[in-house]
Amino acid sequence: MAEVRKKVVEDKYNTKSIKTSEKKKKVVKKEQPKEKKTEKKVEKKGLLTKFKYFCHGVKSEFEKVHWPSKENMVKYSIATIVFVIFCALFFYAIDVVFAFIRSLF
Repeated sequence: MAEVRKKVVEDKYNTKSIKTSEKKKKVVKKEQPKEKKTEKKVEKKGLLTKFKYFCHGVKSEFEKVHWPSKENMVKYSIATIVFVIFCALFFYAIDVVFAFIRSLF
């Protein structure tokens, strides 16, 4: 019989440390006594703090973006222009055919 091998997935974003920290948080939450629901901890952050947090998130996501090379960008642009021209000609031809059929009646 054929041997089945499991595919090894590369942990690109280091999710193991996140999972272990979540487990630690769960353990800590279980050990702490339960607080009353009437006592809500509302953390108020200023507008500037929220904006800084937003900018930090944008920067971290921006670093993850894979930008195409110049050669790929030219290829993609040419392919897009050719596709648009093809679609325009196709719909023009259909329009001419329907106009011809309509003129017969």
